[in-house]
Amino acid sequence: MKRLWLAACFAASAAQAQVTVEKPWVRATAPGAKVGGGYVLIRNAGTAADRLVGASSPAAARVELHTHIREGEVMKMREVRAFDVPARGSFELKPGGAHLMFMELKRPFKEGERVPVTLKFESAGELGAEFHVGRLGGAMAPGAHRR
Repeated sequence: MKRLWLAACFAASAAQAQVTVEKPWVRATAPGAKVGGGYVLIRNAGTAADRLVGASSPAAARVELHTHIREGEVMKMREVRAFDVPARGSFELKPGGAHLMFMELKRPFKEGERVPVTLKFESAGELGAEFHVGRLGGAMAPGAHRR
């Protein structure tokens, strides 16, 4: 029984080491704004798929997983339960697509600041990240250059 428990603990920590994040950022928000959008590239080097099932941040009352869907000629945002991250693959949260929605901001996001976020994965568990605050209305990650 003890060996089984140790094997489960090792497997859980090995799974966590397989999921990494790159380029985490949020858009700066206007004064008085109560919501903000966050983006990140999630990589899974593991042999099993994982799922992003939630997120939290002390900068907001709650953080929801959202995506854009087309209903006729109108694009709408919808909350979703999870995002699949394929084995040996990646999933990108980006403007105009899947993203984190910071709800009831404690204060506006200001360009150049950092926002602590905890990402919650089905298998890998919790992973902390510092999201860089980019330009107000910016459509690309801070430091990225247009070609």
